[in-house]
Amino acid sequence: MGTTEKLYAPLLSRFFAALVPLLCGLTSVFISNVPISFVGGLVPPPLMGLVPVYFWCLVRPDLMTPAAAFAIGMLEDVMSGAPPGVWTLSYVLSYALVARQRESFAGLAGLGAVLGFAAAAFAAIAAAYAIVAIYYGHVPPLGPVVAQLAMTVAAYIPVTYIVSALHHRIVGPLRSDF
Repeated sequence: MGTTEKLYAPLLSRFFAALVPLLCGLTSVFISNVPISFVGGLVPPPLMGLVPVYFWCLVRPDLMTPAAAFAIGMLEDVMSGAPPGVWTLSYVLSYALVARQRESFAGLAGLGAVLGFAAAAFAAIAAAYAIVAIYYGHVPPLGPVVAQLAMTVAAYIPVTYIVSALHHRIVGPLRSDF
């Protein structure tokens, strides 16, 4: 390995590791908003982009920044057809809640971890509900909101396994470079 390769290899690996949480979130948003429904459109799609925001905020807060949560929320706005800024603000507020209570959320395991995510998802969906109510000037029905919360919490476990595997296989080995 040459001198320049020795200099730039750690920088490139750090840059790539820093992109993994953002790419996880953007990919999750894209997958959850693909117009294919296994339930015939009976329930809204889960907010799978919220799972990487929650996971990386707890595991590697240095890699999941508010700007990344903002970008993931913006893509959710664009892909879901929501009014501009609804999911962007909701994701950033959920990020702020998790970051502020990181010690409490990080200590949870098993069912407690699912309930911790459910609390963060509830905060994001409640914020979106309030924003939409203000935006349109009337209170929307609660049924679709509750269904979206249920679908989001149900999607938490499988998406977390995938994001955790990416963490252990890609970001974890690069940890010594930080």
